[in-house]
Amino acid sequence: MKKRVTLTFPKRVMQLPVTYKLAKDFNVAANILRAQIAPNQEGKLVLELSGDIDSLESALEWLKNQGISISLASREILINEESCVECGLCTGVCPTEALTLDPVSFNLKFMRSRCVVCEQCVEACPVGAITTNL
Repeated sequence: MKKRVTLTFPKRVMQLPVTYKLAKDFNVAANILRAQIAPNQEGKLVLELSGDIDSLESALEWLKNQGISISLASREILINEESCVECGLCTGVCPTEALTLDPVSFNLKFMRSRCVVCEQCVEACPVGAITTNL
């Protein structure tokens, strides 16, 4: 099973080896999709967690007990096709290749099933055609 989560770390637990603990103690693989972490500040990690359901639930419970807040990804990426100029900048930052340009027509293709809502495409879009549904 896979879950996409955003972890928000208070500065007091910034040095905690989270991905190591998830793998070693809970047998949960953590694919880091986005990280915003700076010393002595709050940090955020967007992860795709993989493992069996019981291991995932135990790992999430452990994270909560460490003071790390968890939000499950329920947002979606939305593309305004009328605003999109199909420049391809979003395809260069998409870690899962959910956004691609068709090699023949050069039209933007979005494979929602591959999207992990890391939001890097939102920031990369020069015309603001990509948003989230909040």
